[in-house]
Amino acid sequence: MKSNRGLGRGLDSLISSEEIYDAGSPGFFMCPIEKIRPNPSQPRLRIKPESLAGLVQSIKEKGILQPLVVCEAGDQYQLVAGERRWRAAQRAGLRNVPVVIKDISPDELLELALIENIQRQDLNPLEEAMAYKRLVEDLGLTQQEAGVRVGRDRATVANFLRILNLPVYAQEDLLEERLTMGHAKALLMVGDRGKQRALRDEIIKRGLSVRQAESLARRLSNNGTVVQTTRQKGTDPDIKRLCEDLSLRVGAKVNIIQTKRGGRLEIRYSSNEELERLIELLKRE
Repeated sequence: MKSNRGLGRGLDSLISSEEIYDAGSPGFFMCPIEKIRPNPSQPRLRIKPESLAGLVQSIKEKGILQPLVVCEAGDQYQLVAGERRWRAAQRAGLRNVPVVIKDISPDELLELALIENIQRQDLNPLEEAMAYKRLVEDLGLTQQEAGVRVGRDRATVANFLRILNLPVYAQEDLLEERLTMGHAKALLMVGDRGKQRALRDEIIKRGLSVRQAESLARRLSNNGTVVQTTRQKGTDPDIKRLCEDLSLRVGAKVNIIQTKRGGRLEIRYSSNEELERLIELLKRE
């Protein structure tokens, strides 16, 4: 494999500002759009058509200001960087697009596509995790080495790789943006698959925040079940709802018992450690 030539520093290692505006730069030319094919190592699994609308309009008005980076592939050219511009150019009706040819090895295609998307924040958590997996498995890199290549630390890479241990339905939720990376971490706090599914269902059904999801995950991981509130006959629905909200907030079962002269608030705990956690939480509040 060739030297990565400082790929972790970003796309400036591929194309400089002079090349962007100087049509006389080596390797620069206007390429028929049909001769370009996408990068098979592209980590982005889906591009929403609506996300391209603004770029399509910009290209119609001003053209493509920064050339696509390609490498030779027989009598055609393979994209290295610029897939969104390439797709938007097709929708805008362009027949030719500016490109710069670079000598890129097959192993570098994944790295460069990943760098481009990370720098532009175009990947969702699942796509980024799958890309790191390919860097580790296909290129034989350690998590530390993979992080260096794309400008991330080892812990970040490890956290992304962990979400690939989630069930398929949760990974699909990440891809469809029904769950965030924070929600994924909360799910990983729960080892039991049944409880994990219950937590996922609660997150989506009730639109739980990451903090609420983490609180519920802590309860589930302490041999609890999905939060249940007091269900006495005639209990006010508003009180039930309040109990649920408080239970999610503190990560423990909460009961509100009403009496003629007021009432009391009960927070259940299962161990001294749980009590200490609740006390610290209430102090912060």
